[in-house]
Amino acid sequence: MKKIEAIIKPFKLDEVKEALQDVGIQGITVTEAKGFGRQKGHTELYRGAEYVVDFLPKVKIEIVLSYERLEAAVEAIQKAARTGRIGDGKIFVLDVAEVIRIRTGETGADAI
Repeated sequence: MKKIEAIIKPFKLDEVKEALQDVGIQGITVTEAKGFGRQKGHTELYRGAEYVVDFLPKVKIEIVLSYERLEAAVEAIQKAARTGRIGDGKIFVLDVAEVIRIRTGETGADAI
């Protein structure tokens, strides 16, 4: 099993969710996040004073899925989240040792 963690721009969330549904991914977890990479921050003006906004709003998507669905899910996220501009985000793929459904006690792929 694999876990995908994707950091994307907030306004791309609906497109990414629909793209994942189109490839058969049902369960996702979404968290509001703040951060920066190469994009760094930017300067804003508030009541006449300039200040630097270091952390930009992002959305973190987490999905646990079988290895067979990994490629389709990564491709769906990549296509839907891409704007072509700096700050589009990152996709991380991790190994998952075990999954347990709390309600039933099912484990492994049955618990996904």
